[in-house]
Amino acid sequence: MTDLYGQMHDRRELAARGGAGGVRLVTLADGAERDVRALEFRTGSGLAFEVLVDRAMDLGAAEHAGRAFGWNSPTGVRHPGLHEHADEDGLSWLRSFTGLLVTGGLDHTLFGGSVDSAGYRYPPRETVRHGLHGRVANIPARLHGYGSTWEGDRCVLWAEGEVRQAAVFGENLTLTRRIEADLGGNEIRLVDTVHNPAFEPMPHMFLYHINLGWPLLDEGARFVAPVERTVWQSDSVASQGADHLVFPAPIPGFVEQVYEHELMSGTAAIVNERLGLAVSVHWSQDEFPCFFEWLNLRAGNYAVGLEPSTHHVGGDAAARADGSMTWLQPGESRTYRTAFRVEEL
Repeated sequence: MTDLYGQMHDRRELAARGGAGGVRLVTLADGAERDVRALEFRTGSGLAFEVLVDRAMDLGAAEHAGRAFGWNSPTGVRHPGLHEHADEDGLSWLRSFTGLLVTGGLDHTLFGGSVDSAGYRYPPRETVRHGLHGRVANIPARLHGYGSTWEGDRCVLWAEGEVRQAAVFGENLTLTRRIEADLGGNEIRLVDTVHNPAFEPMPHMFLYHINLGWPLLDEGARFVAPVERTVWQSDSVASQGADHLVFPAPIPGFVEQVYEHELMSGTAAIVNERLGLAVSVHWSQDEFPCFFEWLNLRAGNYAVGLEPSTHHVGGDAAARADGSMTWLQPGESRTYRTAFRVEEL
């Protein structure tokens, strides 16, 4: 492997220099985050990030050489036991919305509403009511393991766990998530497999809400992606008109602006030349054919979201109506591979 100075070191040479990184399991201990398990990754290159085991193994705080790039919202890392899925007409998801990655799914993403539940064959439940971006982000994982492993002269830091979203006479889906980062590296890799262990077809939608914050996000930072065309935008774009390519400073009272872009390839980045830092996300368009850009430039909530998605902005009901809904057959799985890359400019 190559260290920060461009020198080649094999496994024994690295051992002689002592540990430069690793993975550590901790338990958060105060306030709304009390008893949330987290894995702290440090690659030794300056890249450090949290994996929130009790929050679907989503990614929490993230930084490079002391410069944060993962968003920290006012909610903090709220314990999932405090979450009420049906509160506030399905918008209670916003009370635990923080971190570099918040997963949407497994059976529903985007805005809520009611859909037919006849496929579950339980007459007392005629419909299923969904909240914003589904349930999975507030379900604890069963931790399979974590640590480091050597692949030749490459040391890989890793963690793996499983989240099950299930109800009697309802959906039954599992998410197996593996997270990797190389010792000395500046990349986070996710491999997610969603599986239907049931004996009936299960609806499936999946979305990554990837949230970049200050100081990476700041006045003059740029959104960079191979946009072929913008196929939808929220009404607030016309009424408010904030630039979605070169970002302004925080704006009091800002109303979120959302865009669905059609991309020529599965990649998007936030670049801050003044800070000398860029963070990019890379995915397969076969796995995530849709993409949203979320602008939350409100003072006190300042963030930009990059959102690869399996479905368009219309969400669950629209996907069922136009035939684009994904139905996982009994025993069927889908795998999603994504990389986050940090680059010093």
